[in-house]
Amino acid sequence: MSQATAKGASPEAPPKTSRKDRPLSPHLQVWRWHITMWGSILHRVSGVGLYVGTIAVVAWLAALALGRDAYTHWLTYAAHPLALIVWIGLALCAFYHLAAGLRHLIWDTGAGLSPKSANALVNFSIWFALIATALYWAYLFISGKVSV
Repeated sequence: MSQATAKGASPEAPPKTSRKDRPLSPHLQVWRWHITMWGSILHRVSGVGLYVGTIAVVAWLAALALGRDAYTHWLTYAAHPLALIVWIGLALCAFYHLAAGLRHLIWDTGAGLSPKSANALVNFSIWFALIATALYWAYLFISGKVSV
């Protein structure tokens, strides 16, 4: 034992490294992309989409409250073919967020947390959103409530 250690001094410190020499966060080397990561990202994106869509719905309600002229003016924008993309996207966000919320409720009970069942629930959420959106818009077009 050296005299420096015996007197309570700390042993020799490791050499200092610069910030650029440090490794990146371990998750970048360890984790591979998998479906539950996509499910989490899509849940957040759909939530943001619903916030943005809320603005369009509030504009619609405001146009209704302001009278026939304001509503007719709003409809010229809302019925534009490019606006259809926004409405379909809003429906997709709503259906996905609904399914992902139910998935999270299932996970909150402690069920479905194994990798196999978690992957199945995320796959179901994605497919449910896509199929429900397609069926919803097919109904709107077939019934004549929406046209291009």
